[in-house]
Amino acid sequence: MARQIKAEKNLNSRQIRDAEATQAVILAAAEEEFAKHGLTSARTEAIAKKTGVAKSMIYYYFKDKEGLYQAVLERSHSDLLQTSQQLDLDHLSPEAALEKFLTALLDCVSRNPKLPLIMFHEAVQNQGKYYKRSSSLSIDTKLVKILERGVATGVFRKLDPFQSAINIMGTCLFYFVGAGNIQQHPQGKRLLSKAMLEQHAQEAIALILAGVQNP
Repeated sequence: MARQIKAEKNLNSRQIRDAEATQAVILAAAEEEFAKHGLTSARTEAIAKKTGVAKSMIYYYFKDKEGLYQAVLERSHSDLLQTSQQLDLDHLSPEAALEKFLTALLDCVSRNPKLPLIMFHEAVQNQGKYYKRSSSLSIDTKLVKILERGVATGVFRKLDPFQSAINIMGTCLFYFVGAGNIQQHPQGKRLLSKAMLEQHAQEAIALILAGVQNP
């Protein structure tokens, strides 16, 4: 009896691991598909073909294309969300907190350059319909609070924290969204190389810090 129970537990554990592995493969392929085409034009058939997983199995795990898309949004933001939650910024000066936040943001996006593309399609195609359902808004809120604190203490110039947060995100993320155009310039051929990503982070952070400082 004990041997049977152990065998059943082992079988269940293996099935769970297999299911998790299958879902991870589906999400990775779906992330690439949504980064290229957004929700509207993405095809589950293409995801199924790339993964070798039956379309019916994709629907089994994620219900429909919208459910898969929402899961991809959460997966794409997971690294950034976890990192931002771990940042201990309250004890830092507003300037140091902003620099630390931006460093973490750009580091995460450099590891997953598909994220800005997915968010671009989300904004254009869906007007943020699915974005507002995700927990990703907390990232924007954290940035706004840093700016509010900087203005309140006089470290930052009199700026609108919300508008400035939008401009800051644009400075950081357009590099990835506009890569297709930028790479046509002779010096833009290796935009996603480690060296170019590091240079982008340095330039973006320096530009932002100079822009918010109180002269």
